[in-house]
This record gives sequence, C-alpha cells and structure tokens, in this order.
Amino acid sequence: MRDTIRACCGVVALCFGFSRSAAAEEPAPPAFQAGFAERDITPSIGMEAPGGYGKSYHRQIHDPCKVRAAVFGDGANRVALVGLDALFVRRQVAAAARQAIQEKCGIEPQCVMIAASHSHSAGPMGMILPGEYDDASPLVKSLAYEKSSNGDPKYLDHVRQQIVDAVCAADAGKVPARCGVGAGVEDQVTFNRRFRMRNGLTYTHPNPGNPEIVEPAGPIDPQVGVIGAWDLAGKPLGAVVNFACHATTSPGGASADYVMYLEQVVRGLMGSDAVVVFLNGASGDVTQVDNRTPYQVKQFGETFARRVGGRVGAEAVKVLVSMEPGALAPVKGRSTVLKIKRRVPKPERVAKALELVQQTSPKPEPTEWSFAKETLLLDALVARAPIADVETQAIQVGPAVFLACPAEYFCQYGLDLEAGSGFPFTFPVSLANDCVGYVPTEEALGERGGGYETRLTSYSNLEPTAGSQIARSLVELARGWQPGPVPALPRLSAEQRVKPWSYGNVPPELE
Repeated sequence: MRDTIRACCGVVALCFGFSRSAAAEEPAPPAFQAGFAERDITPSIGMEAPGGYGKSYHRQIHDPCKVRAAVFGDGANRVALVGLDALFVRRQVAAAARQAIQEKCGIEPQCVMIAASHSHSAGPMGMILPGEYDDASPLVKSLAYEKSSNGDPKYLDHVRQQIVDAVCAADAGKVPARCGVGAGVEDQVTFNRRFRMRNGLTYTHPNPGNPEIVEPAGPIDPQVGVIGAWDLAGKPLGAVVNFACHATTSPGGASADYVMYLEQVVRGLMGSDAVVVFLNGASGDVTQVDNRTPYQVKQFGETFARRVGGRVGAEAVKVLVSMEPGALAPVKGRSTVLKIKRRVPKPERVAKALELVQQTSPKPEPTEWSFAKETLLLDALVARAPIADVETQAIQVGPAVFLACPAEYFCQYGLDLEAGSGFPFTFPVSLANDCVGYVPTEEALGERGGGYETRLTSYSNLEPTAGSQIARSLVELARGWQPGPVPALPRLSAEQRVKPWSYGNVPPELE
C-alpha cells in the first residue's frame, strides 16, 4: 500500500508542478518569509512509554519521533508553530524552551506554540515530573515515583534542546515565500468514543455491538486544516497540518503513530525534504475506534495507523494542490493565563483510596487500584496547588488563526471555536505549552454524563466550567485581530468576462 500511495502522490506532484510554475510568476512581497526544520526525539529502548497510569517500557522502535517547527515572518513579527511527537509537554519544558528561543533568536514566548501530537507511543515526558512529589508523604512519593509513569530528566532536557534547535534552525533558514491556506474534510477515520446509554449515563468505549448504546455523546471534527509553503522558485518548504484525533493507533514500538504516515503522504507531493508540522485539534473524546462497527476487528496497530495517517495526509494533499499561494500576513501571537480551580476529592473518597492502595489481600482489581492511587496523588496536588494555571494562546498567520490550550479538549469546544473566532480559517490546537488533562463539556460532568474522561485523577481535575472558560478566552484572543486576506488569483476584467475564445464562438457547422 505504501508503494501505491507514493505512486499516486508522484502523479499528483507531476500535475502540481504545472500550477506551481504558474504561481511562481508573481512573487510574494519580500517581507513575507517561511522556514521549516525538524529534529529527532526518538526515545531509547528501555525508556518508559507514557500513556497510562502505570509503568510501561519501550522494547522496540517502529519509526522516529520528531520535533517539527515552522516559522513565519511578515517583516515586523515572527511566529513559530512546533509539533512534538509526544504524549504531552509540561509547562516546565515548554517555558524553558520558549525562554531559550527568545534569547537565541528573538521570537517572543507568546509567539511560540509548542503542541504535542498525543502519541501514546512516544518518549517519557511524564505523567509525573522529576521532583514533582518530593514534598508529599512517603506513601504518596512511592505511588508517584515507583507506581506511575515518570518523565526521564535526561530525555526531557533533550526534548527541550531539540525544540530550541528546531525553531532557531527554522528561523535562520527562513526565505521569501509564498504560502497558501485551506481546509479539507476527512470524516471516515474518526469517531467520538463516548456514548449515551440506555441506563441514562454516558460511557467511554462501551464496546462494538453493545445493544445498550443509544447514540454518540459528542461530535467529530472532520476539518483538515493546512498551510503550505514554497520558496519564490516554487520549491516546497513544508506544511502545517491540523486534525482532531487521538494518536492511539499504536503501530508497535516507539512511534509518531499515524503522524508518520501522514508525513509520508504529504512528502509524496512536496518531496522528502519538506517538513510536515502536525498539530492535533480538539480530540479529547475522538479516536480511530468505531464503537458501532458490526465487524470483529482490532482497531489498532499498523493497519489503522496507515489508514488514519494515509487518509488525513491524502486530504491534506488535496488541499495543497488546490490552494493559491501568496503572502499570509500579518503574523502575530498573544496568550493569557487563566486561573482555574481544581475539583477536590471528598475526604471519605481519599480515606477509601488510602485503604485500597494498602490492601494486600484480597488483591484489588487493577483499574480500581490505579484510580485509588490517582485519588491520593490528586489529594497531594490540591494541597499545594488548588488552582491551575491554564495558558490560552492565539497565533495568527494571515487569514488563519491557531487557537491553543493545554487540555485534552473535547471536540465540541473545537467546533465552537471555529464558529466563533471571526477568522475564515480557525485551527484548534490541544495539548499546547502544558498539559492539564481532559477538559470535558459541562454536560459530560452533569448527571447524565460520565465516562473515562470525567474520572477525577491527578491528570484530569479542573472544575466543570473550565472548558467554557477556555473557549471564551480563545475567542476573545482571536476577536481582537483582523484576519489577513486569503491569497487569490486576480479577478477577471470586464473585457475578459465577455470575450469568448475565438475557436469556440461559432454556430453549428452542419455542412
């Protein structure tokens, strides 16, 4: 199938060469520039594999994990969009990287967006950071460091440095460029994983064929947002692709997940040197798993990684060959920090959790034990930080705006941002610049809600109105700007509209 994808993309690239040459006839204003770069952050064998509430380790490498960076400049300002093949990035790493970027190449922190793809097959970025629970009780420290997924300090430092290197290289490599922006639709590979059930509650992954399913409890977002960049001679530089889906296909071993296949397809058009920056959308309740399929199929592994990445990449290619390149100005960045309360576990819940984690006989059920452990970790977290800092950020690239938050943000909020931003192209970005866990809708946390994402843990614990607070903040950030023009071909003149082609302006010739 990979050869087929390459062959098809080769044909498309050939066709695209003609339009690219034509587009290059009218150079963009020299002030507008774009640069791309990537760096390697593949974890080593034996490192922890994050993605769960316990410990797991990498035993093989499937494909490289990367930092991919795009820098755009309009002559007055510069912005950087950074995609990490990572489960998430914590504030300490993102903040240190942004500060170093400002010191080395002058791009201000609010103009740098660092977003994780949420690959569950990536390197040890957490769940627990080194030293995070040093002030806790001996039991809680043991639960945090010995029984939970931990960030590796050397790996975290390596990722920070690679982010800085990638952004500074992209900035140093900026060239006068023509960029296009567009959006396509891919609605065949994603599904909302939450369902309303006959018992009045909502379940996450009730399982295919479950007769108690009533209907999905939320939407998907089929938008494939794309920015493409070429130098003034028409050579491809790279692309930014935005799409909402958990990176949980897990093809086997350390991996960028479906992002690898997305990159391969786009490179089939743009060339192997093109950098493809992936930014995950509002995908907190959206995955590749179809809970209503009638077939016996394991919806993970190589096949599904190829399916999701291949189809999203193919849609991105369709957008790239259809867009009209030009100058995507202005470019701007801004951010703000919200103070959002955490949900606090009741004392009786904490007492029960304490009893459960210390129980040895009978041995507790693993899922029940894991969430009891999480209750104790959350209790310690709330004691030192009852209010969370939640950064919201907007990056403008001409007529497009990227609206980012550090949450595994529910899909409905992403759709609300697209409807309310005032921009012709709005690309929601999740897990950016930090991680505050799942942020469900208020309905999901209501009496008919429920499901995995609403469980109270040290990872997910913001108050029920957090999602709405974040959405309002992001819309306000976007609404304060005027969208730039969408690049377009020159309009037809009055003479051109009425003058027919000379070989076609004749009556029928019957003899």
